Amino acid sequence: MYFTDRGIEELQQRRGDEEVSLAWLAERLTHFVDLNPEFEVPIERLATWLARADDEDE
Repeated sequence: MYFTDRGIEELQQRRGDEEVSLAWLAERLTHFVDLNPEFEVPIERLATWLARADDEDE
C-alpha cells in the first residue's frame, strides 16, 4: 500500500456512506488550496481530470 492510499481508505471509512455535491467538493478543494498553496497544481489537475472524466469514454 502506498502512503497516499491510506488517506483514500480513511476517506472511504469515515465518509463512505455520505453523499456530497460537486459544489461542496469544489469548495473543500478550494479551501484546501487556500491553506496549502503548494498543492495548487496537483489539486487543479485532479479537478480537471474529474471534470473531464466522461470525455474519455467517448
